Amino acid sequence: MRVLKHLFLVAGAVLMTAPFVWMVLSAFKDLPQVFVIPPKWLPDPVVWDNFTTAWTALPFGRAYLNSFVISGSVVVCTLLTSAMAAYAFARVRFRLREPLFVVFLATMMVPYQLTIIPVYLLMRELGWLDSHLSIIVPNALFNAFAVFLLRQFVRGIPREIEEAATIDGANRLRIFWHIVLPLLRAPLAALAIFTFMAQWNNFLQPLIFLSSQDKFTVPLLVNQFRGTYTTNFPVMIAAAAVATIPVLIVFVVGQRSIIKGMTLTGSNR
Repeated sequence: MRVLKHLFLVAGAVLMTAPFVWMVLSAFKDLPQVFVIPPKWLPDPVVWDNFTTAWTALPFGRAYLNSFVISGSVVVCTLLTSAMAAYAFARVRFRLREPLFVVFLATMMVPYQLTIIPVYLLMRELGWLDSHLSIIVPNALFNAFAVFLLRQFVRGIPREIEEAATIDGANRLRIFWHIVLPLLRAPLAALAIFTFMAQWNNFLQPLIFLSSQDKFTVPLLVNQFRGTYTTNFPVMIAAAAVATIPVLIVFVVGQRSIIKGMTLTGSNR
């Protein structure tokens, strides 16, 4: 029975990775090879110029820098604001705490496409259109999933630790910064990886808020390879393959943190 389970999991893994493998291999093909019927997995001949063309045709280096700045800023701010909100919802007693938390979680069920117009109008009034602030600030200050994830872990921290710190004269801020926050390392690491991957792949917000090419992010710049009448698919695929490198590195390096953070969070109630 165990062998059958492993075979089933291996088959599922192969099916899930097949599109990615096809993308990487197609990045080394020319246009006729991409559309040949029946499809051929291995490129023959290998076309290395696709990557050079993809990197030099558009300002990919600038787009990489923009994506790193935006993703890094959102990650740092999200970790701080979400941890503070999670601690408040888990430990601080105030009126309407539970109803407010329910309303806060209910926003997760509202598609972002429904709120994009009021957010756009707000960004216009603030003068942040065609600015990275229009992407960083909304995503950094509001993340219901992050607050829920961290709140579950904070609730599992023994209250005796905080009570002992209170007896020693520590206030709320000091308890949060020196006691609670260090204990949140595992879920914070998992949340940082989730947030980075989501922001790196964010396409809708940059598409709506950014108009200058020097401010484009990587997903938005990859879209520029799509022509009005024809599309150079091998170059576009090569650009997409280059765009996935940071996400793959972050996932491979942090997969243990993801598993550990989710496991610990799920076991604390």
